[in-house]
Amino acid sequence: MADKHFYITTTLPYINSEPHIGFAAEIIKADVIARYEAQRGASIFFNTGTDEHGLKIYQKAKELGMDVQAYCDEYSAKFRPLKEKLNLSYTNFIRTTDTHHMAAAQEFWRRCEANGDIYKKLYQIKYCVGCEMEKTDSELENGRCPLHPNMEIEIIDEENYFFRFSKYADKLLELYKNNPTFVLPSGRLKEIKTFVAGGLQDFSISRVKEKMPHGISVPGDENQVMYVWFDALVDYVSTLGWPDESENYKIYWPGMQVCGKDNLRPQAAMWQAMLMSAGLPSSKQILVFGFLTANGQKMSKSLGNTINPYELVDKYGTDAVRYYLLAEIPPFEDGDYSDEKFQGRYNADLANGLGNLVARVSNLLEKNEIKTSLKVNLEDGAIIETVKRFETSFKEYRFNEALQILWEEIKACDEELSQKTPWKMTDKKEVEAVLHPLAQTILNISYLLEPFIPGTAQKIQIQFLTEQIKKGESLFPRL
Repeated sequence: MADKHFYITTTLPYINSEPHIGFAAEIIKADVIARYEAQRGASIFFNTGTDEHGLKIYQKAKELGMDVQAYCDEYSAKFRPLKEKLNLSYTNFIRTTDTHHMAAAQEFWRRCEANGDIYKKLYQIKYCVGCEMEKTDSELENGRCPLHPNMEIEIIDEENYFFRFSKYADKLLELYKNNPTFVLPSGRLKEIKTFVAGGLQDFSISRVKEKMPHGISVPGDENQVMYVWFDALVDYVSTLGWPDESENYKIYWPGMQVCGKDNLRPQAAMWQAMLMSAGLPSSKQILVFGFLTANGQKMSKSLGNTINPYELVDKYGTDAVRYYLLAEIPPFEDGDYSDEKFQGRYNADLANGLGNLVARVSNLLEKNEIKTSLKVNLEDGAIIETVKRFETSFKEYRFNEALQILWEEIKACDEELSQKTPWKMTDKKEVEAVLHPLAQTILNISYLLEPFIPGTAQKIQIQFLTEQIKKGESLFPRL
């Protein structure tokens, strides 16, 4: 049984560009987890939204000749249709320009300051606007950030406020030691432990407003605005109503966070130290997913190989896109998208696999006028071992392995149908003896598939929970 209350949040995508397939993959994985927990009876708070402050946003708005807030409103709105397009179940969409969030970020600052963890100093750093993060020389390649090689590194030379990150190294290491699954996969936990054990440098948490006016004002200093990371991370609690002692904050925090591997340090170290400073509980768990490439290359606008999730859904359908990103892409490692791979997966697994099995069994039940009275039964002998293996993989968030286990069961059902050839039988009872268990297994599989491809799972359940099952429309027409 799941916890009674379950909270999960994605990172907030930066709105300097339109939604891309990498974020779609992240939010779909979060959606699968949220749906799985809901299926097991938990009350869900599922958060996403948009990150709207910082230099990158300011520069982009200026480049387009737009008012910054008008730009934010327009670009934030481009992310909202993902809910319907990808069939997402999120319950909350927060914007870092929301009035409540801005007030919460200022209160968070005050609490860290009251704890002696914020101070002011002159400094000079190398800064990647693409990452909105400070970079050391060892992190640069040919003087540029390897994640944003087309962008010049900026030199920031000014007086800012700093957060005493260095103070929290021991407490962070203790957090990791006491929670061996705090960061998954284990390789990422090892990576963050090594980073923290190597010694932490205090980091800048403000910018001079005159140079970068688009940000939340620093409490007590109108000449400075908050650094975008400090502000944005607070959304994980502000979305729950914090700092008010709201019911949502009380029952849902701490929760699970999902992110890409480029977010490991901010999520697993910076944010955790900030929570400790403000006197709030640490996050419950952080899942760190791999990157998505296109035809073996890193996606970038300059290469012209970015993939628009809206266009992909229009071309192939919501569940086909969800299935590919969950079955083909390993959750914790880098994975690749290509049209060739997508179409191969679609035809083999969806059209010829699940779709074909459902069509064959339902067609034979209708032709032979065989009545059924099915209900989902995961303790059915035919599927009990599959369910055990599926649960083991799912609990490790290995979605591709969990789906592979279900497709092995689909293949076994197809083979049984081909071997027993019920369409050649003349005795209706013999036909029923073959088809009834297969129909039961299909219904059970549809229940397990619900978090992954909810639209298709629901169609199968509507079809197979009637007394007289009929063939119906093709679930996945061949490409």
